[in-house]
Amino acid sequence: MCLFDIGRVVGVQGSARDITARKREEEALRRSEEQYRSLFESNPQPMWVYDLKSLAFLAVNEAAVRHYGYSRERFLATTVDAIYLHADVPTLRAELRKIDGLCQLGEWLHRKSNGEPINVELAANVIDFANRKAGLVLINDITDNKRAQQALYNSQMQLQQSQKLEAIGQLAGGVAHDFNNLLTAIGGYSDLTLRHLPEDDPLRNNLIEISKATNRAASLTRQLLAFSRKQILEPKVLDLNAVVTDMSSMLCRLIGEDVELVTDLAPELGMVKADPGQVEQILMNLVVNARDAMPQGGTVTIETRDVVFDESYASQHVPVLPGEYTMLAVSDNGTGMDQATQSRVFEPFFTTKPKGKGTGLGLSTVYGIVKQSEGCVWVYSEVGVGTVFKVYLPRVSSPHDINKQKVVSGSELSGDETILLVEDEETVRRMARTILENHGYSVLEAAEVNEAFRLCVENLSTIDLVLTDVIMPGMSGRMLAERIARLSPKLPVVYMSGYTDDAIVRHGILEENIIFLQKPFTPESLIGKVREALSSSVRTTP
Repeated sequence: MCLFDIGRVVGVQGSARDITARKREEEALRRSEEQYRSLFESNPQPMWVYDLKSLAFLAVNEAAVRHYGYSRERFLATTVDAIYLHADVPTLRAELRKIDGLCQLGEWLHRKSNGEPINVELAANVIDFANRKAGLVLINDITDNKRAQQALYNSQMQLQQSQKLEAIGQLAGGVAHDFNNLLTAIGGYSDLTLRHLPEDDPLRNNLIEISKATNRAASLTRQLLAFSRKQILEPKVLDLNAVVTDMSSMLCRLIGEDVELVTDLAPELGMVKADPGQVEQILMNLVVNARDAMPQGGTVTIETRDVVFDESYASQHVPVLPGEYTMLAVSDNGTGMDQATQSRVFEPFFTTKPKGKGTGLGLSTVYGIVKQSEGCVWVYSEVGVGTVFKVYLPRVSSPHDINKQKVVSGSELSGDETILLVEDEETVRRMARTILENHGYSVLEAAEVNEAFRLCVENLSTIDLVLTDVIMPGMSGRMLAERIARLSPKLPVVYMSGYTDDAIVRHGILEENIIFLQKPFTPESLIGKVREALSSSVRTTP
Protein backbone atom coordinates (compact mmCIF):
# COMPACT_ATOMS: atom_id res chain seq x y z
CA MET A 1 0.00 0.00 0.00
CA CYS A 2 1.36 3.37 -0.93
CA LEU A 3 1.65 6.32 1.38
CA PHE A 4 -1.34 8.00 -0.25
CA ASP A 5 -3.53 5.00 0.36
CA ILE A 6 -2.48 4.86 3.98
CA GLY A 7 -3.28 8.54 4.46
CA ARG A 8 -6.72 8.08 2.90
CA VAL A 9 -7.54 5.23 5.26
CA VAL A 10 -6.46 7.27 8.27
CA GLY A 11 -8.61 10.20 7.11
CA VAL A 12 -11.69 8.05 6.70
CA GLN A 13 -11.16 6.59 10.15
CA GLY A 14 -10.86 10.12 11.65
CA SER A 15 -14.06 11.27 9.93
CA ALA A 16 -15.88 8.23 11.28
CA ARG A 17 -14.73 9.09 14.76
CA ASP A 18 -15.96 12.70 14.32
CA ILE A 19 -19.36 11.53 13.12
CA THR A 20 -19.64 9.11 16.03
CA ALA A 21 -18.75 11.83 18.55
CA ARG A 22 -21.22 14.23 16.96
CA LYS A 23 -23.97 11.61 17.08
CA ARG A 24 -23.18 10.98 20.71
CA GLU A 25 -23.43 14.69 21.44
CA GLU A 26 -26.70 14.96 19.55
CA GLU A 27 -28.07 11.95 21.42
CA ALA A 28 -26.98 13.43 24.74
CA LEU A 29 -28.63 16.72 23.80
CA ARG A 30 -31.79 14.90 22.77
CA ARG A 31 -31.90 12.99 26.05
CA SER A 32 -31.23 16.19 27.96
CA GLU A 33 -34.04 17.97 26.14
CA GLU A 34 -36.38 15.04 26.80
CA GLN A 35 -35.45 15.06 30.47
CA TYR A 36 -36.06 18.80 30.61
CA ARG A 37 -39.37 18.40 28.79
CA SER A 38 -40.36 15.56 31.13
CA LEU A 39 -39.44 17.55 34.22
CA PHE A 40 -41.20 20.62 32.87
CA GLU A 41 -44.40 18.81 31.88
CA SER A 42 -44.65 16.51 34.90
CA ASN A 43 -43.88 19.14 37.52
CA PRO A 44 -46.90 19.45 39.85
CA GLN A 45 -46.29 23.20 40.16
CA PRO A 46 -47.40 25.52 37.33
CA MET A 47 -44.45 26.54 35.13
CA TRP A 48 -43.99 28.52 31.95
CA VAL A 49 -41.32 29.97 29.66
CA TYR A 50 -41.66 33.48 28.24
CA ASP A 51 -39.64 35.68 25.88
CA LEU A 52 -37.78 38.34 27.87
CA LYS A 53 -38.30 40.98 25.17
CA SER A 54 -41.88 40.46 24.02
CA LEU A 55 -43.14 38.77 27.24
CA ALA A 56 -44.94 36.23 24.99
CA PHE A 57 -45.55 32.77 26.40
CA LEU A 58 -43.22 30.25 24.69
CA ALA A 59 -44.22 27.16 26.67
CA VAL A 60 -46.52 26.21 29.55
CA ASN A 61 -46.72 22.92 31.43
CA GLU A 62 -49.82 20.83 32.07
CA ALA A 63 -50.05 21.99 35.70
CA ALA A 64 -50.36 25.62 34.53
CA VAL A 65 -53.09 24.69 32.03
CA ARG A 66 -54.97 22.77 34.70
CA HIS A 67 -54.51 25.33 37.50
CA TYR A 68 -55.34 28.50 35.54
CA GLY A 69 -58.06 27.04 33.34
CA TYR A 70 -56.64 28.44 30.07
CA SER A 71 -55.98 26.09 27.17
CA ARG A 72 -52.40 25.68 26.02
CA GLU A 73 -53.30 27.42 22.74
CA ARG A 74 -54.77 30.36 24.67
CA PHE A 75 -51.60 30.67 26.73
CA LEU A 76 -49.31 30.58 23.70
CA ALA A 77 -51.36 33.20 21.89
CA THR A 78 -50.92 35.88 24.54
CA THR A 79 -48.37 37.56 26.78
CA VAL A 80 -47.55 37.10 30.44
CA ASP A 81 -49.14 40.37 31.56
CA ALA A 82 -52.60 39.15 30.42
CA ILE A 83 -53.05 37.14 33.61
CA TYR A 84 -52.07 40.02 35.92
CA LEU A 85 -54.22 42.81 37.30
CA HIS A 86 -54.07 45.88 35.06
CA ALA A 87 -52.66 48.06 37.80
CA ASP A 88 -49.70 45.71 38.26
CA VAL A 89 -48.68 45.50 34.58
CA PRO A 90 -46.19 48.43 34.47
CA THR A 91 -44.34 47.16 37.53
CA LEU A 92 -44.53 43.60 36.21
CA ARG A 93 -42.94 44.48 32.85
CA ALA A 94 -40.06 46.21 34.58
CA GLU A 95 -39.48 43.25 36.91
CA LEU A 96 -39.67 40.55 34.22
CA ARG A 97 -37.26 42.29 31.85
CA LYS A 98 -34.52 42.90 34.35
CA ILE A 99 -34.13 39.37 35.72
CA ASP A 100 -30.61 37.99 35.32
CA GLY A 101 -30.02 34.51 36.68
CA LEU A 102 -32.08 32.79 39.36
CA CYS A 103 -34.20 35.24 41.39
CA GLN A 104 -37.40 35.61 43.38
CA LEU A 105 -40.04 37.88 41.85
CA GLY A 106 -42.04 38.16 45.08
CA GLU A 107 -45.80 37.98 45.58
CA TRP A 108 -48.36 38.86 42.90
CA LEU A 109 -52.03 38.59 42.08
CA HIS A 110 -52.92 36.44 39.05
CA ARG A 111 -56.29 35.88 37.40
CA LYS A 112 -57.63 32.48 36.40
CA SER A 113 -59.70 32.01 33.25
CA ASN A 114 -62.93 32.46 35.30
CA GLY A 115 -61.70 35.79 36.69
CA GLU A 116 -60.89 34.41 40.15
CA PRO A 117 -57.88 36.19 41.67
CA ILE A 118 -55.17 34.09 43.29
CA ASN A 119 -52.11 34.99 45.33
CA VAL A 120 -48.86 33.57 43.94
CA GLU A 121 -45.15 33.63 44.64
CA LEU A 122 -42.81 33.51 41.63
CA ALA A 123 -39.26 32.19 41.19
CA ALA A 124 -37.56 32.85 37.81
CA ASN A 125 -34.36 31.99 35.98
CA VAL A 126 -32.88 33.07 32.62
CA ILE A 127 -32.49 30.30 30.01
CA ASP A 128 -31.87 29.90 26.26
CA PHE A 129 -35.00 28.64 24.59
CA ALA A 130 -35.21 28.10 20.83
CA ASN A 131 -32.38 30.55 20.27
CA ARG A 132 -34.14 33.17 22.41
CA LYS A 133 -33.26 34.65 25.76
CA ALA A 134 -36.17 33.52 27.90
CA GLY A 135 -37.39 33.41 31.46
CA LEU A 136 -38.35 30.13 33.16
CA VAL A 137 -40.91 30.79 35.93
CA LEU A 138 -42.09 28.50 38.75
CA ILE A 139 -45.45 29.50 40.31
CA ASN A 140 -46.45 28.73 43.90
CA ASP A 141 -50.14 29.39 44.68
CA ILE A 142 -50.34 30.75 48.25
CA THR A 143 -54.03 31.75 48.17
CA ASP A 144 -55.06 29.24 50.84
CA ASN A 145 -52.15 30.26 53.05
CA LYS A 146 -53.11 33.93 52.71
CA ARG A 147 -56.71 33.15 53.59
CA ALA A 148 -55.60 31.10 56.60
CA GLN A 149 -53.33 33.93 57.74
CA GLN A 150 -56.16 36.44 57.34
CA ALA A 151 -58.56 34.17 59.21
CA LEU A 152 -56.01 33.77 62.02
CA TYR A 153 -55.50 37.52 62.16
CA ASN A 154 -59.25 38.13 62.27
CA SER A 155 -59.64 35.57 65.04
CA GLN A 156 -56.84 37.20 67.03
CA MET A 157 -58.45 40.62 66.62
CA GLN A 158 -61.84 39.24 67.66
CA LEU A 159 -60.28 37.55 70.68
CA GLN A 160 -58.48 40.73 71.71
CA GLN A 161 -61.71 42.70 71.33
CA SER A 162 -63.60 40.12 73.37
CA GLN A 163 -60.95 40.20 76.10
CA LYS A 164 -60.99 44.00 76.15
CA LEU A 165 -64.77 44.10 76.47
CA GLU A 166 -64.58 41.43 79.19
CA ALA A 167 -62.13 43.56 81.21
CA ILE A 168 -64.26 46.66 80.77
CA GLY A 169 -67.30 44.62 81.81
CA GLN A 170 -65.64 43.50 85.04
CA LEU A 171 -64.86 47.10 85.91
CA ALA A 172 -68.34 48.29 84.96
CA GLY A 173 -70.00 45.57 87.03
CA GLY A 174 -67.99 46.44 90.12
CA VAL A 175 -68.73 50.15 89.77
CA ALA A 176 -72.44 49.45 89.25
CA HIS A 177 -72.56 47.24 92.35
CA ASP A 178 -71.12 49.89 94.66
CA PHE A 179 -73.12 52.66 93.01
CA ASN A 180 -76.36 50.73 93.41
CA ASN A 181 -75.93 50.62 97.19
CA LEU A 182 -75.72 54.42 97.22
CA LEU A 183 -78.70 54.78 94.90
CA THR A 184 -80.74 52.43 97.06
CA ALA A 185 -80.24 54.66 100.07
CA ILE A 186 -80.76 57.93 98.15
CA GLY A 187 -83.89 56.76 96.40
CA GLY A 188 -85.32 54.95 99.41
CA TYR A 189 -84.95 57.84 101.83
CA SER A 190 -86.31 60.27 99.23
CA ASP A 191 -89.44 58.14 98.83
CA LEU A 192 -89.85 57.72 102.60
CA THR A 193 -89.53 61.45 103.18
CA LEU A 194 -92.02 62.26 100.42
CA ARG A 195 -94.60 60.01 102.09
CA HIS A 196 -94.48 62.15 105.25
CA LEU A 197 -94.47 65.61 103.65
CA PRO A 198 -97.72 67.52 103.10
CA GLU A 199 -98.71 68.15 99.50
CA ASP A 200 -98.04 71.89 99.86
CA ASP A 201 -94.60 71.52 101.45
CA PRO A 202 -92.03 73.50 99.39
CA LEU A 203 -89.45 70.72 99.86
CA ARG A 204 -91.55 68.20 97.93
CA ASN A 205 -90.36 69.47 94.54
CA ASN A 206 -86.72 69.14 95.61
CA LEU A 207 -87.26 65.54 96.71
CA ILE A 208 -89.17 64.74 93.53
CA GLU A 209 -86.21 65.98 91.47
CA ILE A 210 -83.84 63.88 93.62
CA SER A 211 -86.02 60.83 92.97
CA LYS A 212 -86.03 61.50 89.22
CA ALA A 213 -82.25 61.86 89.16
CA THR A 214 -81.93 58.64 91.19
CA ASN A 215 -84.10 56.79 88.68
CA ARG A 216 -82.00 58.06 85.78
CA ALA A 217 -78.81 56.99 87.57
CA ALA A 218 -80.36 53.60 88.30
CA SER A 219 -81.14 53.24 84.60
CA LEU A 220 -77.48 53.88 83.76
CA THR A 221 -76.30 51.29 86.27
CA ARG A 222 -78.75 48.76 84.83
CA GLN A 223 -77.18 49.31 81.44
CA LEU A 224 -73.72 48.84 82.91
CA LEU A 225 -74.91 45.63 84.52
CA ALA A 226 -76.31 44.51 81.17
CA PHE A 227 -72.96 45.15 79.47
CA SER A 228 -71.01 43.36 82.21
CA ARG A 229 -73.50 40.44 82.06
CA LYS A 230 -74.26 40.78 85.77
CA GLN A 231 -77.97 41.45 85.58
CA ILE A 232 -80.85 39.15 86.41
CA LEU A 233 -82.51 37.43 83.46
CA GLU A 234 -85.76 35.51 83.56
CA PRO A 235 -85.61 33.58 80.28
CA LYS A 236 -88.70 32.33 78.47
CA VAL A 237 -89.08 30.40 75.23
CA LEU A 238 -89.87 33.12 72.67
CA ASP A 239 -90.93 33.53 69.07
CA LEU A 240 -88.85 36.47 67.77
CA ASN A 241 -91.37 37.04 64.99
CA ALA A 242 -94.05 37.64 67.61
CA VAL A 243 -91.78 40.03 69.52
CA VAL A 244 -91.11 42.07 66.35
CA THR A 245 -94.79 42.09 65.37
CA ASP A 246 -95.93 43.17 68.84
CA MET A 247 -93.40 46.02 68.91
CA SER A 248 -93.89 47.26 65.33
CA SER A 249 -96.42 49.98 66.15
CA MET A 250 -94.34 51.34 69.01
CA LEU A 251 -91.17 51.25 66.89
CA CYS A 252 -92.88 53.18 64.08
CA ARG A 253 -93.78 55.94 66.53
CA LEU A 254 -90.25 55.86 67.92
CA ILE A 255 -88.42 56.36 64.61
CA GLY A 256 -90.69 59.11 63.25
CA GLU A 257 -92.39 59.75 59.93
CA ASP A 258 -89.25 60.31 57.83
CA VAL A 259 -87.97 56.77 58.49
CA GLU A 260 -89.71 53.73 57.00
CA LEU A 261 -89.84 50.51 59.00
CA VAL A 262 -89.72 47.31 56.92
CA THR A 263 -89.97 43.78 58.34
CA ASP A 264 -88.80 40.61 56.62
CA LEU A 265 -89.74 37.76 58.96
CA ALA A 266 -88.91 34.16 58.10
CA PRO A 267 -91.90 31.79 58.26
CA GLU A 268 -91.80 28.92 60.78
CA LEU A 269 -88.97 30.58 62.67
CA GLY A 270 -87.23 28.58 65.40
CA MET A 271 -87.72 29.44 69.07
CA VAL A 272 -85.11 31.00 71.36
CA LYS A 273 -84.84 31.12 75.13
CA ALA A 274 -84.26 34.64 76.38
CA ASP A 275 -85.63 37.27 78.73
CA PRO A 276 -88.62 38.88 76.92
CA GLY A 277 -87.97 42.33 78.32
CA GLN A 278 -84.29 42.18 77.38
CA VAL A 279 -85.07 41.05 73.82
CA GLU A 280 -87.40 44.03 73.49
CA GLN A 281 -84.59 46.23 74.83
CA ILE A 282 -82.21 44.83 72.18
CA LEU A 283 -84.67 45.55 69.40
CA MET A 284 -85.49 49.03 70.61
CA ASN A 285 -81.82 50.01 71.07
CA LEU A 286 -80.85 48.77 67.61
CA VAL A 287 -83.78 50.52 65.92
CA VAL A 288 -83.05 53.79 67.73
CA ASN A 289 -79.38 53.51 66.74
CA ALA A 290 -80.41 52.93 63.11
CA ARG A 291 -82.72 55.93 63.19
CA ASP A 292 -79.96 58.18 64.54
CA ALA A 293 -77.69 57.04 61.68
CA MET A 294 -80.19 58.48 59.14
CA PRO A 295 -80.66 62.17 60.02
CA GLN A 296 -82.21 62.82 56.59
CA GLY A 297 -84.52 59.81 56.79
CA GLY A 298 -84.25 56.36 55.28
CA THR A 299 -85.27 52.76 55.83
CA VAL A 300 -84.86 50.50 58.84
CA THR A 301 -85.23 46.80 58.04
CA ILE A 302 -85.84 44.11 60.67
CA GLU A 303 -85.14 40.54 59.55
CA THR A 304 -85.38 37.12 61.16
CA ARG A 305 -83.78 33.91 59.91
CA ASP A 306 -82.76 30.48 61.14
CA VAL A 307 -79.05 29.82 60.61
CA VAL A 308 -76.55 27.05 61.35
CA PHE A 309 -72.92 27.77 62.28
CA ASP A 310 -70.52 24.98 61.42
CA GLU A 311 -67.03 24.37 62.81
CA SER A 312 -65.44 26.38 60.01
CA TYR A 313 -67.56 29.48 60.69
CA ALA A 314 -67.05 29.20 64.43
CA SER A 315 -63.27 28.95 64.04
CA GLN A 316 -63.25 32.25 62.13
CA HIS A 317 -65.64 34.07 64.48
CA VAL A 318 -64.32 33.93 68.03
CA PRO A 319 -66.02 33.16 70.44
CA VAL A 320 -68.98 31.70 68.46
CA LEU A 321 -69.85 28.06 69.16
CA PRO A 322 -71.11 25.75 66.39
CA GLY A 323 -74.84 25.06 66.45
CA GLU A 324 -78.32 26.18 65.43
CA TYR A 325 -79.22 29.84 65.93
CA THR A 326 -82.03 32.24 65.17
CA MET A 327 -80.96 35.60 63.76
CA LEU A 328 -82.50 38.99 64.48
CA ALA A 329 -81.00 41.65 62.17
CA VAL A 330 -81.58 45.40 62.12
CA SER A 331 -80.16 47.29 59.14
CA ASP A 332 -80.24 50.88 57.88
CA ASN A 333 -79.09 52.79 54.81
CA GLY A 334 -77.58 55.62 56.81
CA THR A 335 -74.14 57.16 57.23
CA GLY A 336 -72.33 53.92 58.08
CA MET A 337 -69.16 53.50 60.15
CA ASP A 338 -65.47 53.18 59.40
CA GLN A 339 -63.43 50.26 60.72
CA ALA A 340 -62.08 52.19 63.71
CA THR A 341 -65.60 53.06 64.88
CA GLN A 342 -66.81 49.50 64.38
CA SER A 343 -64.00 48.18 66.58
CA ARG A 344 -65.25 50.30 69.52
CA VAL A 345 -68.99 50.35 68.91
CA PHE A 346 -69.84 48.00 71.83
CA GLU A 347 -67.70 49.79 74.41
CA PRO A 348 -69.68 51.54 77.17
CA PHE A 349 -69.78 55.34 76.93
CA PHE A 350 -68.33 55.30 73.41
CA THR A 351 -70.51 57.37 71.10
CA THR A 352 -70.22 59.30 67.86
CA LYS A 353 -73.22 61.44 68.69
CA PRO A 354 -72.86 65.11 69.67
CA LYS A 355 -72.35 65.93 73.34
CA GLY A 356 -75.56 65.59 75.30
CA LYS A 357 -77.26 63.46 72.61
CA GLY A 358 -76.51 60.01 74.04
CA THR A 359 -74.87 58.09 76.88
CA GLY A 360 -73.01 55.61 74.71
CA LEU A 361 -74.62 52.69 76.54
CA GLY A 362 -77.24 51.54 74.02
CA LEU A 363 -75.07 49.17 71.99
CA SER A 364 -73.03 48.05 74.99
CA THR A 365 -76.34 47.04 76.59
CA VAL A 366 -77.20 45.02 73.49
CA TYR A 367 -73.79 43.32 73.62
CA GLY A 368 -74.16 42.37 77.28
CA ILE A 369 -77.69 41.02 76.96
CA VAL A 370 -76.81 38.91 73.92
CA LYS A 371 -73.65 37.49 75.51
CA GLN A 372 -75.48 36.71 78.76
CA SER A 373 -78.12 34.91 76.68
CA GLU A 374 -75.29 32.76 75.21
CA GLY A 375 -75.62 34.39 71.80
CA CYS A 376 -73.41 36.61 69.68
CA VAL A 377 -73.76 39.92 67.87
CA TRP A 378 -71.88 41.19 64.79
CA VAL A 379 -71.82 44.53 63.05
CA TYR A 380 -71.24 45.08 59.31
CA SER A 381 -70.95 48.61 58.00
CA GLU A 382 -69.65 50.74 55.15
CA VAL A 383 -69.32 54.51 55.20
CA GLY A 384 -72.06 56.08 53.10
CA VAL A 385 -73.81 52.74 52.55
CA GLY A 386 -75.31 51.75 55.88
CA THR A 387 -75.04 49.36 58.80
CA VAL A 388 -76.49 46.03 59.85
CA PHE A 389 -76.40 44.53 63.34
CA LYS A 390 -76.99 40.78 63.45
CA VAL A 391 -77.97 39.16 66.74
CA TYR A 392 -77.76 35.37 66.92
CA LEU A 393 -79.51 33.53 69.78
CA PRO A 394 -79.32 29.75 70.30
CA ARG A 395 -82.34 27.91 68.92
CA VAL A 396 -84.37 25.68 71.26
CA SER A 397 -87.04 23.06 70.65
CA SER A 398 -89.14 23.79 73.75
CA PRO A 399 -92.73 25.01 73.31
CA HIS A 400 -93.54 28.70 73.50
CA ASP A 401 -93.92 30.05 77.07
CA ILE A 402 -96.86 32.09 78.24
CA ASN A 403 -95.62 34.52 80.85
CA LYS A 404 -97.95 34.60 83.83
CA GLN A 405 -97.06 36.83 86.72
CA LYS A 406 -98.84 37.11 90.05
CA VAL A 407 -99.85 40.69 90.81
CA VAL A 408 -99.80 41.69 94.47
CA SER A 409 -102.27 44.45 95.35
CA GLY A 410 -101.45 47.31 97.66
CA SER A 411 -103.67 46.00 100.45
CA GLU A 412 -101.65 42.76 100.55
CA LEU A 413 -98.25 44.44 101.08
CA SER A 414 -98.45 45.03 104.82
CA GLY A 415 -97.86 42.26 107.37
CA ASP A 416 -96.98 41.39 110.95
CA GLU A 417 -94.28 38.77 110.33
CA THR A 418 -90.72 38.89 111.71
CA ILE A 419 -87.91 39.39 109.20
CA LEU A 420 -84.19 38.80 109.69
CA LEU A 421 -82.46 41.57 107.69
CA VAL A 422 -78.79 40.97 106.80
CA GLU A 423 -76.96 43.83 105.05
CA ASP A 424 -73.38 45.07 105.57
CA GLU A 425 -74.06 48.53 104.09
CA GLU A 426 -75.38 50.53 107.06
CA THR A 427 -77.38 53.13 105.11
CA VAL A 428 -79.14 50.46 103.05
CA ARG A 429 -79.82 48.37 106.16
CA ARG A 430 -81.34 51.29 108.08
CA MET A 431 -83.46 52.29 105.11
CA ALA A 432 -84.73 48.74 104.51
CA ARG A 433 -85.60 48.37 108.20
CA THR A 434 -87.56 51.61 108.16
CA ILE A 435 -89.55 50.52 105.10
CA LEU A 436 -90.35 47.13 106.60
CA GLU A 437 -91.38 48.54 109.97
CA ASN A 438 -93.57 51.18 108.30
CA HIS A 439 -95.50 48.27 106.75
CA GLY A 440 -96.03 46.49 110.06
CA TYR A 441 -93.16 43.99 110.01
CA SER A 442 -90.86 43.26 112.96
CA VAL A 443 -87.18 43.38 112.03
CA LEU A 444 -84.06 41.75 113.42
CA GLU A 445 -81.00 43.25 111.76
CA ALA A 446 -77.42 42.07 111.35
CA ALA A 447 -74.43 43.66 109.64
CA GLU A 448 -72.54 40.42 109.02
CA VAL A 449 -73.19 36.72 108.56
CA ASN A 450 -72.03 35.34 111.94
CA GLU A 451 -74.20 37.83 113.79
CA ALA A 452 -77.13 36.93 111.51
CA PHE A 453 -76.70 33.22 112.20
CA ARG A 454 -76.60 33.83 115.95
CA LEU A 455 -79.84 35.82 115.77
CA CYS A 456 -81.40 33.06 113.70
CA VAL A 457 -80.46 30.38 116.25
CA GLU A 458 -81.79 32.49 119.14
CA ASN A 459 -85.03 33.46 117.38
CA LEU A 460 -85.64 30.53 115.04
CA SER A 461 -89.23 29.98 116.15
CA THR A 462 -90.22 33.60 115.51
CA ILE A 463 -88.38 34.42 112.27
CA ASP A 464 -90.67 34.14 109.22
CA LEU A 465 -88.26 35.24 106.46
CA VAL A 466 -84.61 36.06 105.81
CA LEU A 467 -83.80 39.13 103.68
CA THR A 468 -80.07 39.04 102.90
CA ASP A 469 -77.55 40.79 100.71
CA VAL A 470 -75.64 38.47 98.37
CA ILE A 471 -72.09 39.82 98.65
CA MET A 472 -70.80 40.47 102.16
CA PRO A 473 -67.35 40.31 103.82
CA GLY A 474 -66.36 36.86 105.01
CA MET A 475 -69.38 34.86 103.83
CA SER A 476 -71.95 35.24 101.07
CA GLY A 477 -75.72 35.38 101.44
CA ARG A 478 -75.94 31.95 99.84
CA MET A 479 -73.63 30.43 102.42
CA LEU A 480 -75.76 31.97 105.16
CA ALA A 481 -78.90 30.54 103.56
CA GLU A 482 -77.29 27.08 103.41
CA ARG A 483 -76.45 27.23 107.15
CA ILE A 484 -79.96 28.38 108.00
CA ALA A 485 -81.47 25.65 105.82
CA ARG A 486 -79.90 23.01 108.05
CA LEU A 487 -81.85 24.51 110.96
CA SER A 488 -85.08 25.34 109.13
CA PRO A 489 -85.29 23.96 105.55
CA LYS A 490 -88.60 25.70 104.76
CA LEU A 491 -87.66 29.20 105.94
CA PRO A 492 -88.05 31.48 102.88
CA VAL A 493 -85.18 33.71 101.74
CA VAL A 494 -85.13 36.87 99.62
CA TYR A 495 -81.75 37.74 98.12
CA MET A 496 -80.78 41.31 97.24
CA SER A 497 -77.73 42.73 95.50
CA GLY A 498 -76.41 45.51 93.32
CA TYR A 499 -75.29 42.87 90.84
CA THR A 500 -75.75 39.18 90.35
CA ASP A 501 -73.27 36.51 91.30
CA ASP A 502 -72.82 32.81 90.66
CA ALA A 503 -73.46 32.34 94.37
CA ILE A 504 -77.14 32.97 93.70
CA VAL A 505 -77.72 32.86 89.96
CA ARG A 506 -75.91 30.70 87.47
CA HIS A 507 -74.43 33.01 84.79
CA GLY A 508 -76.88 35.72 85.90
CA ILE A 509 -79.94 33.67 84.94
CA LEU A 510 -82.60 33.53 87.63
CA GLU A 511 -83.36 29.97 88.70
CA GLU A 512 -86.86 28.78 89.34
CA ASN A 513 -88.23 29.68 92.82
CA ILE A 514 -85.35 32.01 93.68
CA ILE A 515 -86.67 35.41 94.74
CA PHE A 516 -84.18 38.16 93.97
CA LEU A 517 -84.42 41.91 94.68
CA GLN A 518 -82.27 44.03 92.41
CA LYS A 519 -80.69 47.16 93.90
CA PRO A 520 -81.51 49.97 93.82
CA PHE A 521 -85.05 49.15 94.92
CA THR A 522 -88.10 51.19 95.83
CA PRO A 523 -90.15 50.65 99.01
CA GLU A 524 -92.87 49.05 96.84
CA SER A 525 -90.47 46.57 95.19
CA LEU A 526 -88.94 45.61 98.55
CA ILE A 527 -92.29 44.98 100.21
CA GLY A 528 -93.59 43.26 97.09
CA LYS A 529 -90.73 40.73 97.10
CA VAL A 530 -91.12 40.13 100.83
CA ARG A 531 -94.85 39.53 100.43
CA GLU A 532 -94.27 37.25 97.43
CA ALA A 533 -91.85 35.10 99.45
CA LEU A 534 -94.12 34.90 102.47
CA SER A 535 -97.20 33.99 100.44
CA SER A 536 -95.59 31.19 98.39
CA SER A 537 -93.64 28.03 99.04
CA VAL A 538 -90.03 28.98 98.42
CA ARG A 539 -86.96 26.84 98.87
CA THR A 540 -84.13 28.29 100.95
CA THR A 541 -81.21 27.55 98.60
CA PRO A 542 -80.89 27.25 94.84
